[in-house]
Amino acid sequence: MKFFMFSKKSNCPVPFDQQPLNEYLLLKDSFLFSWSVSSQNSFIFGLLFFFISLFIFFSISFTVFINISDFSQLFLLDLLFSNFVMFFVFIRLYLGWSYIVKRLMSATVFYEESGWYDGQVWIKTSDYLVKDRLVGAYQVMPFILRIKYSCFSIFCNFFAIYLFDYIF
Repeated sequence: MKFFMFSKKSNCPVPFDQQPLNEYLLLKDSFLFSWSVSSQNSFIFGLLFFFISLFIFFSISFTVFINISDFSQLFLLDLLFSNFVMFFVFIRLYLGWSYIVKRLMSATVFYEESGWYDGQVWIKTSDYLVKDRLVGAYQVMPFILRIKYSCFSIFCNFFAIYLFDYIF
């Protein structure tokens, strides 16, 4: 059984689903983002499983739809497309977590009561500000760093693919 720690702030005019702490908790439990906040071993296992699945999918697709006779070209093309998809997944993860950490660390919260035309700004009280900043600094920032390091490894893969194609 999973317990949620949603906070219903009584003196906060921000709607429940637009409060930064609740946005963080909802994002953390979503499918793609929950994988990015898992333990390091399950994150790496999931990363390898996703990459290998993409590699197999692209290799089958390329052999069916494109006639490539050279195995090294097929291998490099598979690696390139798999890395592109992984790169876009990590961009999505980074953008989602950076939005949440920005809202958690900010002293003000922009919210909409009923539509796009009635935006309001709420200045956080000191206890909400401290709580949100602690969550942002110690819960979200390590995952953003993990995602940045993963993007760096994808760039290294792109560079290795380029060197391999250039040399051979």
